[in-house]
Amino acid sequence: MVTNTPNEYLVLSRGQWDPEASKERIQQTIDDFYLWIEAMVAEGKMKTGQRLAHTGKTVSRHGITDGPFGETKEIIGGYWFVVASSLEEAAEYMQGNPTIQLGLAFELRPLELERASAYRASNENGEG
Repeated sequence: MVTNTPNEYLVLSRGQWDPEASKERIQQTIDDFYLWIEAMVAEGKMKTGQRLAHTGKTVSRHGITDGPFGETKEIIGGYWFVVASSLEEAAEYMQGNPTIQLGLAFELRPLELERASAYRASNENGEG
């Protein structure tokens, strides 16, 4: 269902640069990315996010481990937010990201703002 109400979508940057790409081509693509995202923010289609450091920890019921792991091909390198009327429109916006051409991929996830409050009783099966 497509609505006219803007929604926010989390964008997770995944992957690694194409190993065949030269350092100069990667740098040019990064420069192109900054121009692209500045334009998207100015047009109200995106909100800024951040790059993520390569170091981190994973916390689970099994304890705390080092991570993310360097051997993972799908490392999350950063996040942003897209403002669009539908997930399809958000995906279309992201197709313009110049870094896709050199191997990066982007996962888009709708934000469930109505269920985001820690002060509202809810559960993961959609009840409450």
